[in-house]
Amino acid sequence: MAIKKALRIKKTTDFDKIFSAKNSTANKKFVVYQKPSETAHFRVAISVSKKLGNAVVRNRVKRLVRHALMTLSQNLSTTDFVIICRKGVETLTFDEVQKNLTHVLKLSKIYKKDNS
Repeated sequence: MAIKKALRIKKTTDFDKIFSAKNSTANKKFVVYQKPSETAHFRVAISVSKKLGNAVVRNRVKRLVRHALMTLSQNLSTTDFVIICRKGVETLTFDEVQKNLTHVLKLSKIYKKDNS
């Protein structure tokens, strides 16, 4: 499940604006930097360090995070945010990634309501 182009952050200037807002939240597996969005929807970027593994491992992590985000997308507020994956996330299953991602997004108040 791909994230639409309108929902992606690609430009360096957008990254700089988000990081300069200095609004971050973290748990053991993810760090989330955020700033209010100028668009009517959320926008996201996913960052996975080379320290986590080779390209195959990093792409798997990004795929899992993207899939988890799309399952949560109905409850995400209009915010621009960057998700940075920490060491250890490469060993998680999809359910664990989704659980950890939901946790950090709730802490940062990006994830609004919980239907469970």
